[in-house]
Amino acid sequence: YPRRHAPETQLSEFNMTDIEAMLGSYTKVLFVRDPFQRLISAFMQGMGSSPSFSSFVQDVLAGGQHYASETWKPLVSLCRPCLVQYDYVVVFGFLRQELGHLLRRAGLPAGSLLPEFTDTQARWTYSWLSEQMFSELSLQQKKQLSHFYRWDLSAFPFSSSLLTD
Repeated sequence: YPRRHAPETQLSEFNMTDIEAMLGSYTKVLFVRDPFQRLISAFMQGMGSSPSFSSFVQDVLAGGQHYASETWKPLVSLCRPCLVQYDYVVVFGFLRQELGHLLRRAGLPAGSLLPEFTDTQARWTYSWLSEQMFSELSLQQKKQLSHFYRWDLSAFPFSSSLLTD
């Protein structure tokens, strides 16, 4: 699509005709991660000033979606999967397999272009860590988080997410 804009231009700044033309000319790939794992990652990276994971979650919930950081904001509000027809949705934990498939579909040699991914090996660690962090939360916090991320949990295949219970 001819670039008539600066790299920082938001898609929402264009009219619908231009948006449809731009989106139709690209292969659209969306990378997603379990929202609870995104919260844990944000906490571990010191994104909040809370001393415990439970208090961090309480701060996130108190801020609501309008004041949420992009780090833990629901994905549906960031990437608009109901409006944008993504060609591929790649789930964290399966990057190597899914990116290999994408490269083969593009006619590229998948094996030689892919870096070594640790997401598959990290699944067990994240599973254990998720269970530990989840056990720190009150039943009310668990329910509120499930509600906070309800659209992500409906839109994406996070069947093993602790928030789906």
